[in-house]
Amino acid sequence: MTSWIGWGAKDKKSEPKYGGHYYTGTQGLIFVVDCADRDRIDEARQELHRIINDREMRDAIILVFANKQDLNEAMKPHEIQEKLGLTRIRDRNWYVQPSCATTGDGLYEGLTWLTSNHKS
Repeated sequence: MTSWIGWGAKDKKSEPKYGGHYYTGTQGLIFVVDCADRDRIDEARQELHRIINDREMRDAIILVFANKQDLNEAMKPHEIQEKLGLTRIRDRNWYVQPSCATTGDGLYEGLTWLTSNHKS
């Protein structure tokens, strides 16, 4: 069975407050980054690491959608890897997928990677 729960970092009030129980059984994380928002990339890095450092998330694979790739000012996937500190993560599988949510570009490829790489 697959379950999805999501919340946005812009609205902290919408984030679930379940403590460690919230992540129990999680096999994969989808983290969406606004690649055109350079001012908040450090906040995104902090949030990502807060989530993946939870003990219940230690086995979860990480899919990062590098969103808004249709914009000229968007950070490229290799820059997102560096700025999010992903290149220092060696104990789990992660992937950065360039994407554009408004056109759907990259979404199928990212979800295909996620389903192909999670442990059943």
